[in-house]
Amino acid sequence: MATTPKSPLSFYSEPLRGVDLSELQGKLIVIEGPDAVGRSTQVARLRSWLEQQGHAVLDTGMARSALAGDGIQKAKEGNTLGPVTMTLFYATDFADRLENEILPALRAGFVVLTDRYIFSLMARAIARGEDRVWLEKLAGFALVPHAVYYLRAEVQDLVPRVVRGRGRFDFWESGMDMRFGPDMYDSFVRYQARLIKVLDRMARQYDFVAIDATQSPDAIFAELKRGISKLFPKSRTPQSRMPQGEAKPAAPAKASKKAAKKAPARKAAKAASPAEPETTVSADA
Repeated sequence: MATTPKSPLSFYSEPLRGVDLSELQGKLIVIEGPDAVGRSTQVARLRSWLEQQGHAVLDTGMARSALAGDGIQKAKEGNTLGPVTMTLFYATDFADRLENEILPALRAGFVVLTDRYIFSLMARAIARGEDRVWLEKLAGFALVPHAVYYLRAEVQDLVPRVVRGRGRFDFWESGMDMRFGPDMYDSFVRYQARLIKVLDRMARQYDFVAIDATQSPDAIFAELKRGISKLFPKSRTPQSRMPQGEAKPAAPAKASKKAAKKAPARKAAKAASPAEPETTVSADA
């Protein structure tokens, strides 16, 4: 993948064969962030809001492909996935969703709203010690999104959300496959700290829009709406499309009802009043 931002709906490095970018009329919007930061909540609210605005929306995310989604979940049940195997599994999942969900939706003019993208795949692998250069080449077939919104929080903000939400720490979200700590809590703190550090670096590298995820859900949603609204040009009125220099046609004058009623009365009064005598000027004056 490129190390500098590129134009939306171009490929980072390796174009997919048979894809005509000029046919992709939709918008690709990514919500990124560490685990338990509240991405899924915001994606659900954004989908509803965008549909109310009249947009067709595809909501997608990691491990949801028809090809690899079920396989990933079953493989994770055994807690035996190695880091490279897991990365390739998730890359397969992304490739399948890109070809069979994301690209068709963009051709149809949909807004594609995705809960995490190729960046989370890379960040998780880098946090587990995999090679960054290899990962950038692996993910080079990804489309550049129109916008990436990064919900950012520190680890100390994530822990209470996990405890209040699920009431327990997840094996994989804690990085227990790599044993970053002696128990799930310590491993979660260390792994998520590494993950946030990688995402922070990616935010600068890939031009993420960072949003403070310690705000209330309503405040985060309002900030997301403001940013996403800018991606859609406002419709122009006929007047705004007039050639420059052409005079705007004047609106016809309209007499008020009150003035219209007074006009006949004034004419009648004038006719009834005696004519004023003409003033003559004497030659001796």
